[in-house]
Amino acid sequence: MSDVKKVVLAYSGGLDTSVILKWLQETYGCEVVTFTADLGQGEELEPARRKAEMLGIKPENIYVDDLREEFVRDFVFPMFRANAVYEGEYLLGTSIARPLIAKRQIEIARETGADAVCHGATGKGNDQVRFELGYYALEPGIKVIAPWREWDLNSRTKLLDFAEKHQIPIAKDNRGEAPFSVDANLLHISAEGKVLEDPWETAPEYVHTRTTAPEDAPDQPTRVTIDFERGDPVAIDGQKLSPADLLAKLNQLAGDNGIGRLDIVENRFVGMKSRGVYETPGGTILLAAHRAMESITLDREAAHLKDELMPRYAKLIYNGFWWAPEREMLQALIDKSQEHVTGQVRLKLYKGNVIVEGRRSPESLYSQEHVTFEEDTVYDQRDAEGFIKLNALRLRLSGRQK
Repeated sequence: MSDVKKVVLAYSGGLDTSVILKWLQETYGCEVVTFTADLGQGEELEPARRKAEMLGIKPENIYVDDLREEFVRDFVFPMFRANAVYEGEYLLGTSIARPLIAKRQIEIARETGADAVCHGATGKGNDQVRFELGYYALEPGIKVIAPWREWDLNSRTKLLDFAEKHQIPIAKDNRGEAPFSVDANLLHISAEGKVLEDPWETAPEYVHTRTTAPEDAPDQPTRVTIDFERGDPVAIDGQKLSPADLLAKLNQLAGDNGIGRLDIVENRFVGMKSRGVYETPGGTILLAAHRAMESITLDREAAHLKDELMPRYAKLIYNGFWWAPEREMLQALIDKSQEHVTGQVRLKLYKGNVIVEGRRSPESLYSQEHVTFEEDTVYDQRDAEGFIKLNALRLRLSGRQK
């Protein structure tokens, strides 16, 4: 890798990536391009630009891109069409952001003539896999630099010492041990490590930053109606919103009502178990609403097939295979299933709960005249006898053996 001339670094402006920036310049003697993605993490990103300039990066080599609409429209919404949930609980908030970051890094590498890309993920986690699978899928010949797998700065003390030696500004709260590691975007915020490492210990309340504690949520419920078109949400209470604005609105409604908290131990792709405390407020509403919309618009076997394929699809995203052909094949099937998933869902939000109260659709397969308990003229109940006997035939033949 000694022949690296220019590298695109995924840069947050924090301690780790600022150290990485200087380390790249020292170790590889290469030109560095910084890329900071606004995915709705809720932080001011201009300080990252100023810090990169202070560390010697040319203004034309500093990218700070607002990717919020693309993130929700092209990554979050397609994933939610599948009702994707990893290991029964996790809504994949961190996982789904990585392929977009990788995509934009590769685009910037092409624009700037860079021959390498770099990320700040550690050698223990999933993100190193997600980033690098994305890089290689989109640019097979790209060189990848992963400092945490190369350098000897393997502790916070060493990082701080390196930063002081090279006059890299350190936020005051970084002076001591951080209580936990945080990752955030418009879909979710996650916390891992330190005070959360013992899975028996209750997560401190201060870990939660996007949701009110359910017991402190309003005593009166909030009611909301979501409009769907072909599987995607398009309006809240009749107001059309862009994908990013819609998810932000759902985040606010859910957060105020204590919705979207999750405390899990998950299985990382690299093999170890990890405890995480996640908040996915708007996504929790969206999942319940989308399934309700599908309940009256999807054919039974189509819905069941989707449910059978969903764990495979979710695992692909979790493990970093967004750009793999099998994920794209599954997406084509999922998107086909959404052609008639159009209509409205009415929900009640109350103290951590999302309760579906109503659903309607111009494409509905729900037939009240068929299911009524009153007299009808469309269904002959005597037909059920033959249906049952045919389905029972193999059971009766098997029963004779016993």
